[in-house]
Amino acid sequence: MKLTPVGKFVLFIVIIGLAFGGYRMWQRYGDVIVPAAKEKMSAVPSKATLPPVEGETADLRSSGVKLSFPDKGIGLPDKPEVRMLVWAWNAQMGLMFANGGPQSTKGSLMCQHGVNLKLERQDDSGKMQEALIAFATDLKAGNTNSTKGAHFVCIMGDGSATFLKSLNDVLKRLGPEYTAKVIGSCGYSRGEDKFMGPATWKLNPTNATGGVVAGVLRDGDWNIAQKWLGDNSLPNNPDEKTWDPDALNWVNASDYIDAAQKYVAGYSEDRPVVHNGKRTGETKHITVQGIVTWTPGDVIAAQKKGGLVSIVSTREYTTQMPNVIIGIDKWMTDNRETVEGMLQGMTEGGELVRGHPDALKKASEISQQVYKEQGADPAYWEKYYHGVQEKDATGTLVELGGSMANTLSDNLLLFGLVPGSANLFAATYSVFGDIVVKQYPELVPGYYSVSEVTDTSYLQNIAKSMSFTAEKVQKPQYESSKSISTVVSRKAWNIRFNTGNATFTADAEHQLSQLRKDLLVASGTVIEIHGHTDSVGSPTANQQLSEDRAFAVKKWLAKSSPVNFPDSRFRIFAHGQTNPIASNSTPDGRAANRRVEIVLGTTAGGAK
Repeated sequence: MKLTPVGKFVLFIVIIGLAFGGYRMWQRYGDVIVPAAKEKMSAVPSKATLPPVEGETADLRSSGVKLSFPDKGIGLPDKPEVRMLVWAWNAQMGLMFANGGPQSTKGSLMCQHGVNLKLERQDDSGKMQEALIAFATDLKAGNTNSTKGAHFVCIMGDGSATFLKSLNDVLKRLGPEYTAKVIGSCGYSRGEDKFMGPATWKLNPTNATGGVVAGVLRDGDWNIAQKWLGDNSLPNNPDEKTWDPDALNWVNASDYIDAAQKYVAGYSEDRPVVHNGKRTGETKHITVQGIVTWTPGDVIAAQKKGGLVSIVSTREYTTQMPNVIIGIDKWMTDNRETVEGMLQGMTEGGELVRGHPDALKKASEISQQVYKEQGADPAYWEKYYHGVQEKDATGTLVELGGSMANTLSDNLLLFGLVPGSANLFAATYSVFGDIVVKQYPELVPGYYSVSEVTDTSYLQNIAKSMSFTAEKVQKPQYESSKSISTVVSRKAWNIRFNTGNATFTADAEHQLSQLRKDLLVASGTVIEIHGHTDSVGSPTANQQLSEDRAFAVKKWLAKSSPVNFPDSRFRIFAHGQTNPIASNSTPDGRAANRRVEIVLGTTAGGAK
């Protein structure tokens, strides 16, 4: 039987629906059908180094935007509605101010740029994917002003590789032009997303082995703990059904609030014990000891139970978690003026929120209108946007909250659009995409390249139209006179040098590239490079050689991305042959001793 064109289209939509339904079923029940990581050996997550980011003070002269407050009432009712789904996240403060309300209001920056934007809270990333697919499918059917689904979503940038892999596997069946792409960033998490645990874990990371943490697996906050484990050479147990005494273990949470509630409730269960991926026949009664979450999850854990400190957060891993905007490529290219107007309004809103307390206060009011968080008010969002130190239920002083709205300058730095800067989003995207693939290869066997899922032409056009030159971009700054006061991670890198000198061997390039990518993610940290040698040669010569090798690593990093690796970010230490980690009596031992150790930490002042 020959199908009519209408019949073919209906059949195509059915196939798309079945494919996506199958993906959602796998997402929810895949571990039951085929246990993804059953008795898999625990493994140290890949070392993840992230790029540095500029500080908190916006240069209001960069675009000349003037402070004016939006009015009430829908501003552009005759303009087609553009819909965006957002999480409850303070990184979107600039977007909130720019919009004037849940829908663009009179006198708002969005209306000034001709955009009628409607914001809606949606904390379920699966439903975000469904909304984008519904919109793209209707667009494919010829409805250029579709009322189905959503034009855009905002998610954590470090989780975008996994998000876009499953999403674009479905969308590409509509045609390559209907796939989803990242086009910009509303802001950053700067402390509110965190890995919280007992203080002993922070004092000595090895104390976390055997620990149990609640969180959403393969999520952005889970990534924070994965990076911390990799930076400290500690293993992760990818199977949430077992307990490994030599690794960090997980209790899966339905969302970031559930993670905090599981800690508060003292959630516990009995689990089989594993060693090197094999069950020992023993059973362990486990209880949640830590969490990965963001505001208000961290506030709930602190106020209702306490006893946890911030082990590490996006305050140190400053470029790990940009809030990224994702839209459908076909619609965006057909509506370029609207997309650029939306991004320009958002970045101007970021400048005003960063520079004017009254703008932040207004943005906080709009945030509560959009998020409708029970028990919160505008003052709540304003308070935790800044990030605060408060006493928890046990009287311990803890860090809560912390985000930053992005300007145009921040966006240009994030996507490597400033001469001499690295593509920080690309580093974040691939670092955490690789972690998920390594830990869960059955569920996530791969991901799309960053070039396939980003389009920076909108930001570039805005910068060009505003004559926004590199000189106007605020670059990261560090206080070179201050030493590290808090160590975040310590790890030895096997960067190979030619015998007796400070030149790299041919195979050192891979390790250096991975080191660079990892350091790009941890932008808020100062870098200590410790050079070490084996015992061959004189102590005096080896002392100088270890210094030369440490400086060689610094020089390589600075040359690769001078904006992200200024001289003030580095501290150099030469140890010669004085600190061996293996016996110098064997070739393997001497090779292990010829090493560079990287210590990441924060100073009293931090990055500016």
